[in-house]
Amino acid sequence: MTMRIGLVGCGNISDIYLLNAALFRDITFTACADINNEAAKRQASRYAIKAMTPKELFGSDEVDIVLNLTIPEAHAEISQAALEAGKHVYGEKPLATNVADGARLIETARARGLRVGCAPDTVLGASTQEARRLIDADAIGRPLLGVASIMGHGMEHWHPNPGFFFRPGGGPVFDMGPYYLTTLVTLLGPVASIVALGQIGFKTRVISAPNSPLLGQSIKVETLTSAQALLQFESGAQITFLASWDVWNNSVPPIELYGETGSMRVPDPNWFGGAIEKSTRRGEWTAIGTEQQRFGQPNWPSDKPVHANYRGLGLAEMARAITENRRHRANGDVALHVLAIMAGILEAATEGRPVKIAQGCEWPTALGEAEAEGLLV
Repeated sequence: MTMRIGLVGCGNISDIYLLNAALFRDITFTACADINNEAAKRQASRYAIKAMTPKELFGSDEVDIVLNLTIPEAHAEISQAALEAGKHVYGEKPLATNVADGARLIETARARGLRVGCAPDTVLGASTQEARRLIDADAIGRPLLGVASIMGHGMEHWHPNPGFFFRPGGGPVFDMGPYYLTTLVTLLGPVASIVALGQIGFKTRVISAPNSPLLGQSIKVETLTSAQALLQFESGAQITFLASWDVWNNSVPPIELYGETGSMRVPDPNWFGGAIEKSTRRGEWTAIGTEQQRFGQPNWPSDKPVHANYRGLGLAEMARAITENRRHRANGDVALHVLAIMAGILEAATEGRPVKIAQGCEWPTALGEAEAEGLLV
């Protein structure tokens, strides 16, 4: 059964979802909407779907799942409205900008027998799933320690309207954190507790993106732009998580894990592919490529592919799970757990105390290569 998708939020990221939809058996786009009607008309014309208002889309008999690609501040409002209209929801990360709103979405969905899914679905890609298979096969022994790091100098130098990145619900923890934290949860299971430190490195930011109509304007920073957290996982693993937009340059790997018998490097979780590196005890690093796997093959940018970018994989897997009446992997419980981790990092850093994570989740099952291939046309 093909699930019909209505997209809300026709910004830049909508293109990759609309382009990739043709790859998957179980989804087809029928409509799009945006508060800017011209943006909706433009995408509707480009991809041969219907342009609607959000209200019309929520009420349409031609939409089974609402794909929420709005800005983070609108995620909870749009998803709540879609659920109340009787639609399943799949959204970009984060699930919401606070735990209470995220929990309300999950409660509403359960009460109505609906599904909530949430990015990132990069964790279903070849690199994270291969790393999961290696860990499950005891390739590095029981994971003990590790480091995950997001380092850069913010969004004001490239994004035309970067203000929301520096308000509550933004910052590196909420913006890029979901990729890294969901990857860690996929590999190691749920987080139990957190201790953290944080700061606002620069009180204001000046917009320097050349294409911005706001070029030269200042932004007041209202959320932490650096956080250093120690995550205690239920499995016993302890991971140092670094997230900063106050760093000009660095050489820290995205994710490095240390087990009882070896170590592993996991590539940038913003993408679906990339080589894993593994060493045993004091041995040399050995690269394990993932290009031979379907969701590890570079496909982006389309003219000269460098990265594997299969956004929409989680949406397609959710659609298949709905028809098979089973749990989907990029599910709302995982997204709520990651949201609680992010909120917990900020709480622990600003209040100077340990935080226990009350919003647990079931450890997502691995996605096998055969099952992944089966999602394709």
